[in-house]
Amino acid sequence: MAGNSIGQLFKVSTFGESHGIALGGVVDGCPPGLEISEADLQIDLDRRKPGQSRYTTQRREEDAVKILSGIFEGKTTGTSIGLLIENGDQRSKDYSKIADVYRPGHGDYTYWHKYGIRDYRGGGRSSARETAIRVAAGAIAKKYLKQFHGVEINACLSQLGPIKAEQFDWSVVEENPFFFPDSTKLDALDEYMRVLKKEGDSIGAKVTVIAKNVPVGLGEPVFDRLDAEIAHSLMSINAVKGVEIGDGFEVIEQKGSEHRDTITPEGFTSNHAGGVLAGISTGQDIVASIALKPTSSITVPGKSINTQNEAVEMITKGRHDPCVGIRAIPIAEAMLAITLMDHLLRHQGQNKHVNVQPGPILGQAE
Repeated sequence: MAGNSIGQLFKVSTFGESHGIALGGVVDGCPPGLEISEADLQIDLDRRKPGQSRYTTQRREEDAVKILSGIFEGKTTGTSIGLLIENGDQRSKDYSKIADVYRPGHGDYTYWHKYGIRDYRGGGRSSARETAIRVAAGAIAKKYLKQFHGVEINACLSQLGPIKAEQFDWSVVEENPFFFPDSTKLDALDEYMRVLKKEGDSIGAKVTVIAKNVPVGLGEPVFDRLDAEIAHSLMSINAVKGVEIGDGFEVIEQKGSEHRDTITPEGFTSNHAGGVLAGISTGQDIVASIALKPTSSITVPGKSINTQNEAVEMITKGRHDPCVGIRAIPIAEAMLAITLMDHLLRHQGQNKHVNVQPGPILGQAE
C-alpha cells in the first residue's frame, strides 16, 4: 500500500491498523534542538483518545505514545523520530459477522476490489484510529512552529448537525466535551446527541481550524499552492468530504467588490481569502474548515451485499462515534501544523536570503 507519507522536508509516515498490535510512525526532517518529550505529545493525544465522554466511542485506549528515536537529552537530534502507540482494547469479535459483508458507507467494498483482501476488524488501515499517530507527529510540528515562529494553531467544532456556533469564544472550547465555541448551545448539543444515540444513528459535523501568526510567503505557486496542500492534508482525514479555505463556498454568492480583501497602510481590512493569495500565505490568519460525514457504523438496519454478491440486511455492532467531528479537533490541528511546518522549511530552504521590507502589511488590521 502506497500513500502512507505526507510532506517533503517535514515528512510524516504512519503504519498500523485499528485492531493490530500497535500504531506507529516516523517523522523525518524535524530540525535539531527542539525540546520535546512524550508528555508534550500526550496532551493532544488525550484530547483525541476515545472513551472520554458519553458522546464518543466507549473503546478504552490510553493512547500512550512512546518516542523510540530522534531524541537525545530531551532535544531533537535532527534524525528520524520514531513513534509508537500500542493498541490495548480491541474487540475484534464484534466484527466477525461482517467478515463477508460490505458495510454501506465504509471502505470495505473499495478495499476488497483494490487489494483482493481487507481487514474487517474495525476497518483496518481505513479506521480513524490511524490518526492517533498523526496527532503525535502534529504535536511536534505545533511545538516547533510556536516556539520558533510564534505560530499558534487551534480548532473547534463549529457545527454539529443543524446546530451552528453563532459566537466564537475560544476560551470555552477546551472546557466542554464538544470542543464547541458557543456556550449557549451546549444544552442543545447534549439533547441532540442523547436522542441520536437512542436512535442508534449518527450525524455529520463541521470543524474550523485557524493558524495565527503565520509568516508571509509560505506556499509554492501552481501545483504546491499552500491552500491546495492544506486541502490535501485535511481531506486525508477519515470521513472528511469537503474542505473550505476562508469563505469557501460562500464565495459563490459574493461579488468581487465584497470578496476582495482591501489593503490599507494599517493592513488588510478583511480575510475572505483565509490567509492565502495565489497559493502563498499573506501573514493573516490561515482559516480552514472541514465537513465530516456521519459515521456509517450505526445500529440502524441497512441494505448491502456480501462477497458472494447476495443481498443482505445488516447493522454494525461494536463501539463507534455517533459524531466523528468531536474527536477530529486535534487531528485537524495536527494536519494543518504538519503542512505549515513542511512549507516553512521549504520556504527557508529556497528563499531565506530574500529580505523584502514587509511595511505595514502584517496580518489583518484591527
